[in-house]
Amino acid sequence: MTNALRNEISPYLLQHADNPVDWLPWGEEAFARARAEDKPLLLSVGYAACHWCHVMAHESFEDGETAALVNERFVSVKVDREERPDVDALYMQAALALTGQGGWPLTVFLTPAGEPFYAGTYFPPEPRHGLPSFAQVLLAVADAYRDQRDEVARTAGELTEMIASSGTLAAGDEELGPELLDEAVGALSRSFDTAHGGFGGAPKFPPASALEFLLRMHLQGDPRALPRVEDTLDAMAQGGMWDLVGGGFHRYSVDERWLVPHFEKMLYDNALLALAYLHAHVVTGEERHRRIVELTLDYALRELRLEGGAFAASQDADTEGVEGLTFTWTEEELRVAGVPRPELLHPFEHGRSVLRGELSGKERARLLEARSTRPQPARDDKALASWNGLLLQALAEAGWRVGRDDWLAAAVELAEFLLGPLSRADGGLERAWRNGETRGPGFLDDYANVARGLLELHVATGDLRWLEEALRLARLAVERFADGERGGFFLAPVDGERLVARTKELDDHPLPSGNAMLAEVLLRLGRIYGDAELEERAFGVLRIVGGAFARVPGSFAHGLCALDLALATPRELALVGPRDVPLARTALAGFDPNAVVAFSRGRDDERAQAVPLLAGKDLVDGQSALYVCERFACQAPVTAL
Repeated sequence: MTNALRNEISPYLLQHADNPVDWLPWGEEAFARARAEDKPLLLSVGYAACHWCHVMAHESFEDGETAALVNERFVSVKVDREERPDVDALYMQAALALTGQGGWPLTVFLTPAGEPFYAGTYFPPEPRHGLPSFAQVLLAVADAYRDQRDEVARTAGELTEMIASSGTLAAGDEELGPELLDEAVGALSRSFDTAHGGFGGAPKFPPASALEFLLRMHLQGDPRALPRVEDTLDAMAQGGMWDLVGGGFHRYSVDERWLVPHFEKMLYDNALLALAYLHAHVVTGEERHRRIVELTLDYALRELRLEGGAFAASQDADTEGVEGLTFTWTEEELRVAGVPRPELLHPFEHGRSVLRGELSGKERARLLEARSTRPQPARDDKALASWNGLLLQALAEAGWRVGRDDWLAAAVELAEFLLGPLSRADGGLERAWRNGETRGPGFLDDYANVARGLLELHVATGDLRWLEEALRLARLAVERFADGERGGFFLAPVDGERLVARTKELDDHPLPSGNAMLAEVLLRLGRIYGDAELEERAFGVLRIVGGAFARVPGSFAHGLCALDLALATPRELALVGPRDVPLARTALAGFDPNAVVAFSRGRDDERAQAVPLLAGKDLVDGQSALYVCERFACQAPVTAL
């Protein structure tokens, strides 16, 4: 059987195109059919690299008997959470409210009006571990919808009202002061795993934004910060969650030791962690951190880069239906590859092991060559604007800091792609691209992350175009996503599809929230362009989060970075002259995350003169010049440091 998913571009949806379940993509056709047939909707949300999504698909959605039950009692809708983060966010809140747990696959039952009334995640084919079988759930939900319609309507209405309330949070009146930063460091310190690094216990997710925040606090003299950053970075880099052979990070560790991973590799994790290791290298000078940056970004360029310069979303956890098959080893495989070191092996499953320890460059090359002959995990080869924006920032900053011209060239090509094939005719962004087709429109995180990447590309190249494009996208984001009444920004654009509720995402999950990232972008642009309104929009985000920064800092870590920027004394660097001169390299060499930077060729550069920070600034006696300013009050320019 081939269902209606065959015309989609998402690899995840296409994985289900041959299911006996009569799947429909998200859209009005599904809701119209549900109304006409008076059936509830079964909404299944996942993503291509998700191991448990594959498990549930094999156990239930590929099973003829289960599919017949689904088709008889429900209208079924399959959604790629990466294409539709608004749908995912909306109904994930329902699952969390009903069960206290979230995750993927997300399984939600809706009324024909789109209101959720029952939800869960993975359901097994037979009852186990306290979970009912999927067939039991299907029958119970269908019977409740038929026989207890009033109760279903009441539950659906209450859930929808609760979800909608998250979009009506308004800015509080509590003071946003530096004590919030100090309290946040204290809270992170209390949850720190002193034995294994990271925060909390198993499962353990890479805390990139929390590490970035702690590096900022180290600059302010907090003695608690740097040791926790280095302990975590070193623990993650031992191997297991870190791919010792091919570079790059798997999604997370199922244990507290960073040893046994869920094997999918996500573009966003690798972008964020490359930046965290890069900044740790800049702060400490330690080459071991730089090595992780190089291996991570080289992995992305080798295995995720698409034709045209964008990057694929992920690599699968499974190979030929077996989790981790490509990435795990036996003693015999190590011996045949010319690396007879059984001490590297740590047991996983099916007689196979993950690797942990130190490899020489020669050993790594031998193992990678051997591994490349194996079947490889599937790649989700759609390009997402949001995730590519994060990688743009990493490639651009690491390119100039590490001196890798190939990374800078890749960053420029990626930016051209984001502003070309991944952009709309009206100048806005698309959400996703694959094989020349797009799905859109872009969401808040698309605009925020791409704008942040473009800001970093301006710093890396000195090309004013990237600064101008960052400003254009940021202003479009304000226009399309801002909540003018309560502050902050909605996830979906004002002219996007109307769901049963319009949500705001304020917490990191695990990407920096679109609100936090846009707040950072608006603060930076506000200080470069002297635009108080942009800065005030950023403060609107921070005021909504308020005291939660200190109470649950791990959930708002990128917001804490933005808060640190907001509270910092403004420091603006105007550089006049070529980018690649000793003055510019020296001025930017340190880790100064609260400085904003803009480049000009000189007083004759008309476009630069339109940037308030650069207006009137020129070369000095024909030499490159650095102007250090505070709210546009500038010290005398210098030509050498």
